[in-house]
Amino acid sequence: MREIYAGMPWWVKWIAVPVIAIFVFGGLIASVIGFVIGLLFKALVFVVLVGGLIFVVRKFTSSSSSRGDW
Repeated sequence: MREIYAGMPWWVKWIAVPVIAIFVFGGLIASVIGFVIGLLFKALVFVVLVGGLIFVVRKFTSSSSSRGDW
């Protein structure tokens, strides 16, 4: 198989074979990429929400403790 592939012209190795692979596995590749991007977006939203919650809790606990000092 390697000898057959080595004997092919450059455009078959570098253009035709990748195009056929994308045509055959394109849906699978797109779904995996979509899943990974969706997962990263959800993780980013989670980090932002937790960071906002920590900021709000610290803001209110620091302001309530400073009022108690008077």
